[in-house]
Amino acid sequence: MANKKYIIALDSGTTSCRTIVFNKDAKIVGISQIELPQHYLKPGWVEHNPVEIFNLQLKTLQDVIQTKNIKLEEIKCVGITNQRETVVVWDKETGIPLYNAIVWQDKRTAKYCESLIEKGYSQMIANKTGLIINPYFSASKIKWILENVDGAKQKLKEQKLLVGTIDSWLIWKLTNHKVHATDVTNASRTMLFNINNLEWDKEILDLFEIPFDILPIIRPTTDFYGYIESNHFLKNSDCKIPICAVAGDQQASLFGQLCTEVGMVKNTYGTGCFTLVNIGDKPILSKNKLLTTIAWKIKDEKPVYALEGSVFVAGSAIQWLRDGLKLISGIENFDFCNTSLIEQNTNVYFVPSFSGLGAPYWDSTSRGAIFGLDYTSKKEDIIRATLESIAFQTNDLINAMEKDIQQKIIIMKADGGISSSNYLMRFQASISNLTIQRSWNSEITALGIAYFAGLHSGFWKSIEDLKKLNNYKEYFEPVISRDVVEKKLKGWKQAVERTKNWTKDIE
Repeated sequence: MANKKYIIALDSGTTSCRTIVFNKDAKIVGISQIELPQHYLKPGWVEHNPVEIFNLQLKTLQDVIQTKNIKLEEIKCVGITNQRETVVVWDKETGIPLYNAIVWQDKRTAKYCESLIEKGYSQMIANKTGLIINPYFSASKIKWILENVDGAKQKLKEQKLLVGTIDSWLIWKLTNHKVHATDVTNASRTMLFNINNLEWDKEILDLFEIPFDILPIIRPTTDFYGYIESNHFLKNSDCKIPICAVAGDQQASLFGQLCTEVGMVKNTYGTGCFTLVNIGDKPILSKNKLLTTIAWKIKDEKPVYALEGSVFVAGSAIQWLRDGLKLISGIENFDFCNTSLIEQNTNVYFVPSFSGLGAPYWDSTSRGAIFGLDYTSKKEDIIRATLESIAFQTNDLINAMEKDIQQKIIIMKADGGISSSNYLMRFQASISNLTIQRSWNSEITALGIAYFAGLHSGFWKSIEDLKKLNNYKEYFEPVISRDVVEKKLKGWKQAVERTKNWTKDIE
């Protein structure tokens, strides 16, 4: 076909780097994925190598173009979606990072964040950013690097430093250091960005002692971000590929699920779980410890906001079963549970708070624990409890969300790798008493950023056109009796309570 055109999504996640190619029908025509190594230097510390992130992301881009024989001129544009809150600080002259990327799961700044709460900054931060003071977000991570890494203060004085979330780092590298930018969705996760006026907030920057001039410029989600320079491709070519959209991974997923109307809800079952509900073009502050975030901003249109709840450990708990406990041989082996067992109550509960509890608890001192073991317990009980913990944590978010929006959530759209578990989907539907609508596309985050980039470039004309491309293949309804559900929920709540404040007085 002489007129073949493609949209390419660069999906830089927490545990892997992926490049996915979509055609005009929004179907995947090529994918390349490489697992991203995790670095745990101390308990509660989680890091990535920024150079490794870029190299792996670039390699997946090169690989998929080469293996699928895609010509550069056939690529309409690229969109970038990324793990959020994770930050990189680098030397703008040498291009060398000062330190590893500090990952969103990292808790090293927990005590500093507690000190800010004690000093009374919570309401100011919430009013301006929509966020809760927590080490999860970027601000305290940036401050830690600037204060603790050798040479950082001197380079800061010499105006040699730049900082950004992973999208900014990739844009800067791919454009050969020409563009230092981020989009509103990623900016809204830094705890430095005012979601009301869409600008970096001077009062908060001063609080964290972060200079304005090291931060990226802020752009809409759909915009021209510069060109991926030709030297990054395997072939010798003068062809430059435009970057036409950037979004945090969970916002991209929300759009990929086409939750474009107020009240629509999605949950991504990935490394963590992230539940978002579209709340329209005006920010609403949560009364139930959820976050208010920018869902997206189409260029020249009003921003769309969302309420969000975050589960820090979901799919990564499955990885722990594989790598830490050696209970399963591979991620593909985790969904062994027979649906006929779903009503059984083994009284084994696993609270996977390896890096603290997210919404609605926000307890960075909680740590993981397994409850209810006896002589009859088997490894299968622990595996099953791990799967169920993902649903229990998500249900906590759904309950908080229903209180904030003051309505019952009837349908939740699901995506992400762990959503492939039929047992989990049925258990979630039962625990939360709703219908799960599982996406036909497991790469919904990449699809969302492709949609954004495609709209900006004219590849697709409108959201209505996108709706014609989208369909869902499976629904899951409640299958557990409410009596059993109530017993299971009581056990979960008791387990969570016993993990709270675990490290508060011993670390």
